Amino acid sequence: MSAREPATDDDRLEARVGQRLRSAGLTIATAESSTGGLIAKRLTDIPGSSAYLIGGVVVYANRAKRRLLSLDEQLLAEQGAVSETVAREMAIGARTLFGVDLAISVTGIAGPDGATATKPVGLTFVALSTPRGVWVRRFVFEGDRLQNREQSADAAFQMVLDYLDGAL
Repeated sequence: MSAREPATDDDRLEARVGQRLRSAGLTIATAESSTGGLIAKRLTDIPGSSAYLIGGVVVYANRAKRRLLSLDEQLLAEQGAVSETVAREMAIGARTLFGVDLAISVTGIAGPDGATATKPVGLTFVALSTPRGVWVRRFVFEGDRLQNREQSADAAFQMVLDYLDGAL
């Protein structure tokens, strides 16, 4: 495919994730904050995704993170919602909540507001919980709110592919 040709449906990251999950007989769930359900939306854009996507939650407010994913209030207060630890606990909570093989979570500062001296716009943590362990990746994306959300979703899909390829 040349740089000028648009990606086909089968080339999209979410399609590749879906194909790999289906062939491996694995299920997945999402726990999304800054992406606001974009990962689940992109997965459900793929026909037949009900074979592997079991569910997802948008946990934008800390209250939702506590109630739906059983995150500790003190952890949220001490670490902040945008942290490696919170991303990890979100993924673990989603895997438990939905009873799936894999769960992906995203928490970040999409912008344009919300940044602090230590947490810039674009700061994002993506976590993957699996039977073999939990991994978290840290990113600082550049772009506007939509671009940061899209890059976060792409990073989540790539993390799943890396796991399925044995790179995690």
